[in-house]
Amino acid sequence: MTDSTYPVRLAAEIARLISQLNEHLIQAAPAESTKIINRVIDAEEGILGEITTLMATSSYSARRHAEDGTLPREIPLALGRAANGLHDIALDLDEHADGLHRRARTPAAANAPAIKPAASGLVTRQRR
Repeated sequence: MTDSTYPVRLAAEIARLISQLNEHLIQAAPAESTKIINRVIDAEEGILGEITTLMATSSYSARRHAEDGTLPREIPLALGRAANGLHDIALDLDEHADGLHRRARTPAAANAPAIKPAASGLVTRQRR
């Protein structure tokens, strides 16, 4: 007999590990944070790629259950949209992958102080 609670416990453990990774990223030095970010956004072997695949698999699984009436049809559709959205985000981030990889390979540059970015029109608020 298989342990049907294992996948649920595994999902909870993965969520806990991602939370732990968040804490490491907050405290990481620039070179280390660049390496972590590289592993996170890697569309094929990174966390983002794996989460995207998991969402697509969830959509497929939910669709089977929607077809037999155990789930509303909106669930697999929402999961599919989430998978597509994550895929689009991965494509957008892929444009920056080369720069991150270069920065991760050059520790001196990665440890250099970052240039303070100028505020963009999207985040600047004006007092009225």
